[in-house]
Amino acid sequence: MATSADVTHGAAPGTDRTDEDRMREFLEQVITDGGAAVAGLCTSLGDRLGLYTAMAGAGPLTSAQLAVRTGLVERYVREWLAAQVAGGYVTYAPATDTYELPDEHAAVLADPNSPHYAAGFFTMLQALYATEDALMDAFRTGEGVSWEEHGPALFTGTAKFFRPGYTAALVPEWLAALDGMVEKLARGARVADVGCGYGWSTVLMARAFPASRFHGFDFHRPSVRAARGIAAEQGLADRVRFEVAGAQDFPGKNYDLITFFDCLHDTGDPGGALRCAEQALADDGICMIVEPNGSADVQENATPIGRALTAASVAVCLPSALAQHGPQALGNHAGEEAMRTIAADAGLRHWKLVAESPVNRVYAVGR
Repeated sequence: MATSADVTHGAAPGTDRTDEDRMREFLEQVITDGGAAVAGLCTSLGDRLGLYTAMAGAGPLTSAQLAVRTGLVERYVREWLAAQVAGGYVTYAPATDTYELPDEHAAVLADPNSPHYAAGFFTMLQALYATEDALMDAFRTGEGVSWEEHGPALFTGTAKFFRPGYTAALVPEWLAALDGMVEKLARGARVADVGCGYGWSTVLMARAFPASRFHGFDFHRPSVRAARGIAAEQGLADRVRFEVAGAQDFPGKNYDLITFFDCLHDTGDPGGALRCAEQALADDGICMIVEPNGSADVQENATPIGRALTAASVAVCLPSALAQHGPQALGNHAGEEAMRTIAADAGLRHWKLVAESPVNRVYAVGR
């Protein structure tokens, strides 16, 4: 005979215990996620305060020794280390009361030149959590949250997060996958990097191909200023120019290569951006579109990377596009078919997937 609890919860007789188990499993998952969210603050602190850098390659350290190396207060350092041990980021040796950052972890948290460096992700979170109230309003009104409404941590964090992957793959893998492009760049070509942000993608290409000329465009004036500073520091100002311009109206013609690095989905009019690119390409020019490796099938995004991508789309990608009041707001996991259709409508009907990583998909697109 079914109990009132079975009827109330819509469960079949005898399944109430199974439901309780599932509830407890999900509760554990939520508590784990909550712990990770709070621990993210500790990771950001470790990055910004130089704690990971001080531990990298240093071997076992006491909390007092780490405090001396960083100039920080030992009691706070000791508490931070306890959180790092709990999260598995740092190891602890009770016999000597020492802590150590494994070399493999240092490559991810303390070495900006490592292709696996991911500390920039936590820099971005500072800005994203700060816009929660604005996002609540956006959910109610349908309006967007523009890129400019976020704090500077989003801009610096985005550059910091994407730079290692671009450094590792852009020249040796992605450009090399475009037929004849490396040779053309070596001889001397015109390149437009649309949505360049802090310009690391532009700078990396300019450093590799001194005979070519590079033009970085972004609608965000502070990012353009930062990009100009980076190019000057790198000694590349003679062949790199950065200008404030939108993706739908950037200037110039006869570009041999036009690039969109992880930005096309953030525009309110991706079709307009690609129409502008089609008109600006040289006769045999190519667009290289780099997009997040997310799927239009929401179930396929049930992976750690897919989860990060879709959450970022809620927090920044979709609101940024909606704030531009354009005809399309894609989010960062619209999928290849949607992008391919938009490109074809813009006159770019030659579409080819040329490279892929767990985070990105790279497309060569032409007339």
